[in-house]
Amino acid sequence: MARTRAQSAAEVFPDPRIDDIVPSAALPLGEVELIGAHLGPLAFGPPAVLVDGHPAHVLLSRPSRLALRVPEEATTGLIEVRNPSGASNTVPLRVARELTSGLHPVTSPAVSRSGMIYATISGPRGKQTPVSIVRVSPDGRGTPFVTGILNATGLAFNPEGDLFVTSRAEGNVYRIDPSGESTVYAEGMGVATGAAFDAEGNLFVGDRSGTIFKIDPQRKIFVYATLEPSVAAYHLAVNDEGTLFVTAPALNSNDAVWAIDTHGQAEVWYRGLGRPQGLALSKDGDVYVTACLRGRRGLVRITPAGDASLVLAGPNLVGIAFSPLGTTVLATSEAVFDIDLGVEGMTLF
Repeated sequence: MARTRAQSAAEVFPDPRIDDIVPSAALPLGEVELIGAHLGPLAFGPPAVLVDGHPAHVLLSRPSRLALRVPEEATTGLIEVRNPSGASNTVPLRVARELTSGLHPVTSPAVSRSGMIYATISGPRGKQTPVSIVRVSPDGRGTPFVTGILNATGLAFNPEGDLFVTSRAEGNVYRIDPSGESTVYAEGMGVATGAAFDAEGNLFVGDRSGTIFKIDPQRKIFVYATLEPSVAAYHLAVNDEGTLFVTAPALNSNDAVWAIDTHGQAEVWYRGLGRPQGLALSKDGDVYVTACLRGRRGLVRITPAGDASLVLAGPNLVGIAFSPLGTTVLATSEAVFDIDLGVEGMTLF
């Protein structure tokens, strides 16, 4: 009995199979990898891949591995691989939702207790922008909030719910009132970049040239710690024990996350990241940092035991914050996104 064309095709081109996806979340244009079988290239080229029904660009195709770039128009949905014999099983991929664009964050956004998101339009050093800080609602409506601050950079809320912002050009820290008016809170912070409050109301500010300042609730300023300078910015986060975590991106692929104890003693907490930037802490004590891990850019989770993994793929990430509404807020160099990663942020106050 002659074999049918379909039977011949099935022998030559077995159905592809997806066993895993790494990571299982991405920004649009993020690069993810499929693990499975029969994913390799055929005579006519690589197999076709659909993400949420949209064709994806295949970056690498091997029998057991396939790397792809998430289409810009894709949303959370299913990934499917197709070759001439048929289609694979499907696996889910969570894709972050863009809330607003036209921004210029250089570090993490800040999220209020009501879930309002604050991000900067920082601009080139020494150049004033028409708007300094934008307020973004959870449904993605962005409105100008603060004007007149040169190179607005680090954002942080204090225990009372007041917003503070650093100016890396002026070396000042500003307090922002509910109407968006700013007043100088502290001066002389050098190239003031990252900012974070602890539960006692102490404000930590990173001067990227090598100093971490501590400003107590009475506005007295202390040199808290010194670190190696950063080519870009310091990024800060504080846990419930008062330990200050700092990233200081340099020009190599082996940068560190630093931990500074309550006495100002600094030590390397984790090393092995490429250009780590904004970071945030989960309720479980994990550190989430936007960085490159083993050549792949996105959001990296580092456990207290020092195990690091990529949990979200995405280009141009500069910052992260956890929202009290249960989502993870991510900032690229020009936009703000949110996504449900099932992570609860650490709450200090």
